[in-house]
Amino acid sequence: MANVRANRVAEQIKKEISAILQRELKDPRIGFITVTDVEVTGDLQQATVFVTVYGEDSERSDSLKALEKAKGFIRKEIGSRIQLRKTPELFFQVDESIEQGNRIEELIRKMNSKE
Repeated sequence: MANVRANRVAEQIKKEISAILQRELKDPRIGFITVTDVEVTGDLQQATVFVTVYGEDSERSDSLKALEKAKGFIRKEIGSRIQLRKTPELFFQVDESIEQGNRIEELIRKMNSKE
């Protein structure tokens, strides 16, 4: 039962953070960021937000720094939009799965072109 609630809260947080990134944050360092997933602990105290950042390594680094700086604002906004007793602490993590998928696809393409 607690897992179902944590999943619902995670989906809601994902939706709200995406909206906040699109409409509220004005930091020019934040490039094209997509929230791919959110995992919330069973007690709803912590949320790991997985993001993909498009661009060069330096742009990714700048975007992550800007997210860390905006973490308090984002958490406050989530607290006002989602009715929870305590807003989870946010942790941002780069989601490498899309990049890994692209790398695997490229390797397969190279192997097929050699045949």
